[in-house]
Amino acid sequence: MIRMKTSNIFYMMCATALFSSCHIYKAYDRPEDINADGIYRDPISLTDTLAVTDTTNMGNVPWKEMFTDPKLQALIEEGLANNVDMQAAILRVEEARVMLTSARLSFLPSINLAPQGTATTMDGGSFVKAYTLPVAASWQVDLFGKLLNASRSQKTAYLQSQYAQQAVRSQLICGIANTYYTLLMLDQQEEITAKTVDIYAENVRVMEAMKIAGMTTEAAVTQTRAVYHQTSASLIDLRRQIRETENSLSVLLAKAPQQIDRGTLDEQIMPEDLTTGVPLQLLANRPDVKIAEMNLASAYYSTNQARAAFYPGLNITATAGWTNGSGITVSNPGQFMFQALASLAQPIFNNGKLIANLKVTKAEEEIAKMNYQQTILSAGQEVSDVLHLYDACNNKLIEDKARIEQLEKAVVYTKDLFQSGSATYLEILTSQQSLLSAQLTEVSDNIQRIQAVINLYSALGGGRE
Repeated sequence: MIRMKTSNIFYMMCATALFSSCHIYKAYDRPEDINADGIYRDPISLTDTLAVTDTTNMGNVPWKEMFTDPKLQALIEEGLANNVDMQAAILRVEEARVMLTSARLSFLPSINLAPQGTATTMDGGSFVKAYTLPVAASWQVDLFGKLLNASRSQKTAYLQSQYAQQAVRSQLICGIANTYYTLLMLDQQEEITAKTVDIYAENVRVMEAMKIAGMTTEAAVTQTRAVYHQTSASLIDLRRQIRETENSLSVLLAKAPQQIDRGTLDEQIMPEDLTTGVPLQLLANRPDVKIAEMNLASAYYSTNQARAAFYPGLNITATAGWTNGSGITVSNPGQFMFQALASLAQPIFNNGKLIANLKVTKAEEEIAKMNYQQTILSAGQEVSDVLHLYDACNNKLIEDKARIEQLEKAVVYTKDLFQSGSATYLEILTSQQSLLSAQLTEVSDNIQRIQAVINLYSALGGGRE
């Protein structure tokens, strides 16, 4: 009767352990309360949330279709092949792959050859030589998922390294594109400024001739020269910026600073219809969001490992080989030996370490979950900001074109008034300066619009292909 009760208790304990450990074997699933709805803010609507009607996502567009300038494509390919950060990211993926392979091999027994030999003499007598040539094997049986969760955790680390490589790739592609278009902007601004310098040089010549003829004053000539020198100085500054931008782009390409072969701003064609896709795609495309989710998955498996530590651990060891020493006598020739040992260790009292470790891992899992949700919100903010920037740039360009059109007319009208004696030459200079400023601003706003497209492409996880 006592034996039956004892066996029943034993079976009940085993059943309880089995059912309570079911969660340990469960793979990670994205929590249902992680929310990505409504994270895109409409740039123009008063209702805040962007109404997504098209599931097309420009982040899925291959970068060669996004950036069609052949010279830019060549620079991007060079950067992907040579950039130091990109090469380091590739090596980190390889490191993580090796560690994952190691974690998977932990399910198999470890086998070691450990030969030993001794030589013993007593009171100067002859040596007694003993040897052992064993092969020792050890196998940890994964009863309660300790090795399984460790392997799954290592897989999340491997996936993290892949997503980190994607992040570096996307940042590199968009960084090269942004720098390239900045160069084109500076080229066009330099061209506009250089033409204006020539105009101002002619203005100085005309004003000096007019002073000789008594048609203007030395003060007016001095003012004209000052404007000429100011514009010449800005041209020098633009050329400095061009040189520095070329140097920065060269470093991105992992080569010595040098001149960059490039096209012109007028040749560039960028997408006009920006599609963000459904918010859920952001979770699948953006590397930083995927990295945050892998952090959560890793924390989940760490919690499972902490739970598994409460359950028994089974280890099986075996030794086989030849020896001529039994520990008592030495015999020749040696004899074959085999020994097997199984040990079961059940934690009973570990000074509260196991409970404390479980509480810590649960807290870390909750922190990882909050960070994951926050990363999604930050990604939505980035997309929303870029959408508004793009819309603002479009509106600014409309105003820029209208402003330039009016200022060009103002220059013509002022020249006509000057010839009729109703305006001074300084008024012509003022109108020309205003036109130059407006033209430079239009170029700058146009590049800001192009960069908004590039940044949206990056914010949606573009550049994977």
